[in-house]
Amino acid sequence: MSNNFLLVSFLIFSINILSQEKTFNNYNQKIGGIDYNLEMVAIDGGQFKMGSPSYERNRKADEGPVHNVKVDSFWMGKFEITWDLYELFMSREIDNIKVTDKNNEVDIDVDAVSSATTPYVEMSFGMGTVGYPAISMTQLAASKFCEWLSAITGNYYRLPTEAEWEYACRAGSDKPFSFDDNDKISEYAWYDGNSADSYHKVGQKKPNSWGLHDMHGNVSEWTLDQYKPTSYQNNNKNIIINPIVKATKLYPRVVRGGSFMSKSYRLRSSARLASNKEWKKQDPQIPRSLWWHTDAQFLGFRIIRPYKTPSSEDQKKYWID
Repeated sequence: MSNNFLLVSFLIFSINILSQEKTFNNYNQKIGGIDYNLEMVAIDGGQFKMGSPSYERNRKADEGPVHNVKVDSFWMGKFEITWDLYELFMSREIDNIKVTDKNNEVDIDVDAVSSATTPYVEMSFGMGTVGYPAISMTQLAASKFCEWLSAITGNYYRLPTEAEWEYACRAGSDKPFSFDDNDKISEYAWYDGNSADSYHKVGQKKPNSWGLHDMHGNVSEWTLDQYKPTSYQNNNKNIIINPIVKATKLYPRVVRGGSFMSKSYRLRSSARLASNKEWKKQDPQIPRSLWWHTDAQFLGFRIIRPYKTPSSEDQKKYWID
């Protein structure tokens, strides 16, 4: 067998392998049958210092100590999930539309994804719907949205872990915010100092340096983790890789980013908020209702898609039942 033949065979094999790998660029996720593109931003994995130093102004004890974390690459939604798309999840009116260019990262029938409870009030509370962030859903509802979106697109979507969220929010910065000058917060965020007591359309403020809008303010965002105020204190490794505090009880869970109702210091990249059962105190179906809560008008979410597609078994571990 000639050396030339071996070389050609190796090149063909290499090209085939490369052609099977996913490209890692920003992309628009098309939703079959409707005029809606979900913009996803490629976030290269890397190492960062998670938490805030003891000298950071207005920091809380649950933000420390600072520790080294490494996360894998993923795509993240450029914007918070808006009502335009979330209402399609609640109504399920596009479930039966056939999609010809569906991906194959997940193998799940959309009919197997549980439907959301129909709310008894108008859930935007008059603040706006088209182009505005969806609010007032439980963490379970946000996760079921991810499962539903995965089923209709074929790509695997989920909520971010707390570490992934902070890594993306910081965008390489070790300052309190993703931008250097704290006095410029109104250029990047809606908070209680400029929001007029209402959320706003996504993408109206400057993005961070990685192209993500509204990571600071507008609406707070769900993450996957159980909230533990001391979760950073037991880390004895030099670098923690893809950390997550797996949830074992309904409350509390971690919420990030601050909102249009928050003081500016609550929008810091490291600031943590614990979910509270009082957010559902007006729910007439307590304790049976798992889907929505009427008092958390400041709370929404955004989604991620891991670059490395997990196995079917591992996919389910990051969806909430």
